[in-house]
Amino acid sequence: MYLSLFLVVIFLLVVSSCRTSSPGKGNSDGQLEEITVNQNGNGTPLQLNFVRGKSFNHPTFVVWMDDVEGNFIQTLFVTRSYGSGTFTYGDASGGEWKPGQVKRPAALPYWSHKAGASLGLTSYVPDSGRPMPDALTYATPKGSFMLKTKGENKHPEVVKIMMEINQTWDWNPFWTNNKYPDDKEYKTSCQPAVVYAATVDLSQKGSSFEMKPLGRSSHNGSDGKLYSDLETLTTALQIVDKITVSIGE
Repeated sequence: MYLSLFLVVIFLLVVSSCRTSSPGKGNSDGQLEEITVNQNGNGTPLQLNFVRGKSFNHPTFVVWMDDVEGNFIQTLFVTRSYGSGTFTYGDASGGEWKPGQVKRPAALPYWSHKAGASLGLTSYVPDSGRPMPDALTYATPKGSFMLKTKGENKHPEVVKIMMEINQTWDWNPFWTNNKYPDDKEYKTSCQPAVVYAATVDLSQKGSSFEMKPLGRSSHNGSDGKLYSDLETLTTALQIVDKITVSIGE
């Protein structure tokens, strides 16, 4: 009898553990991380709900707004390491890894070239000399999250909400370690960043729009083009399970 009861308890604990640790259901402790940025903005409140995919592992990403023709309007959010140019494993000059300034043009090149053009630059990769404003950055989430942000005053009623996401060390049979053996920037990205988009009507308060993969970025950051060959990507498409954008009141 006692043995049977013991086995039942063990079974229930295992089932409970499996349910709380399933990918795409939140962070490792089952909690949905809430991120709030740019609350002093005067534009439309936006909420981005991100459900992690099974290959999610501390990616770098940026969220921004374009008009329906694809012209850059404004950045809404960027992960803090990329937005400041200071990475936890950025400096190994002393024989061990320490936080340090690093420029990684292959990380988010589609956004970098768009944001750069708005500043009169070929591309913009944040660093200590030209970081992203603190109001638009936050530490990289550990799993699924809810991002609350606001636009600014001057934007059209119908816009595109964009997201570019990249995760290093994700080689696959097409994007191999020796595909571009002399290209050091490629090796900081591996599979290129994936770009997601949703066309949203900001007048539809309370409505939600799902973001879908639009294409992938340059493999080494040398250009700001959007490439359509998503069939070459594997785990890069599994960082995300689902992304929706909701329009606030």
